[in-house]
Amino acid sequence: MAKRIVFMGTPSFSVPILQALADQYQILGVVTQPDRPVGRKRQLAASPVKQAAEKLGLPVLQPEKLTQSSAMNQIIAWQPDFIITAAYGQFLPEKLLQAARIGAINVHGSLLPKYRGGAPVQYALLNGDAETGITIMYMVKAMDAGEMLAQASIPITQNDDTGTLFQKLSQVGCDLLLATLPKVINQTITPVAQDESQVVLAPTLKREDEQLDLTQPAMVVDRKIRALRPHPGAYLLVKGQRLKIWQAVPLQEKTTATPGTIVSRSKHALCVAAGQGTILSLKTVQPAGKPQQDISAYLNGHQELVSGGELLDK
Repeated sequence: MAKRIVFMGTPSFSVPILQALADQYQILGVVTQPDRPVGRKRQLAASPVKQAAEKLGLPVLQPEKLTQSSAMNQIIAWQPDFIITAAYGQFLPEKLLQAARIGAINVHGSLLPKYRGGAPVQYALLNGDAETGITIMYMVKAMDAGEMLAQASIPITQNDDTGTLFQKLSQVGCDLLLATLPKVINQTITPVAQDESQVVLAPTLKREDEQLDLTQPAMVVDRKIRALRPHPGAYLLVKGQRLKIWQAVPLQEKTTATPGTIVSRSKHALCVAAGQGTILSLKTVQPAGKPQQDISAYLNGHQELVSGGELLDK
């Protein structure tokens, strides 16, 4: 008999997991975040999971908050065997966790106990980790602290950003979850407690975290650019104006210039000094209110703003 599942998720990361579960199990309903305004026109848009659920013909619930909501009452009334979450975006009340007959399970985007919290992929990039992965775990009231059922790792390459890692991890999570659920159902798997002495937190990044700090080495600055790509983007201040930096390359050359100084400028390159004598070459940028553009187009339109030997923000 197919096990009955309530699935909870929101971004694109969660969609392949929902689709794979729907092929093998009975999905009673899908819970996702409410429609949110997006883009410059702030038009309401459904989450990727809502769009996928509607294509599958599944009931969709979108509570602003789960606690004491009609959505939570509906989930409990469904009497699911499993509640499965993948980047849902809200804490689940204890009452809801207990509503799953077999268990409440989360697909988490890190190798726990490293990176508990809302930004595990971003922190793996920020810290220059060589690998990341997926943990399938039971959910408990404490954040990402439940017993682990399975893990799988993938390498982080120099070209990876949060977007590419989410795509890779989504497929890893999908495959690992499908391999793990039958073992949970058949009770042939032994949960493993997390080592609390090894816990590393990965709290959701704030707006102030988006500004780049050129006193840090170029490699560290590049990691932050990639951690904040494709959303929300990292920025530098150039003459008091925000300039989003979507792609940059740390160079091998060294400099004695003060961090933030333009080391060289040509028709097709803008290189700036960073911390510890390093140099960062800016490749793809986005001025406020404009689309993304390569550095050549930006320099062509900003002859007066930047020249060699100047500080970017002066």
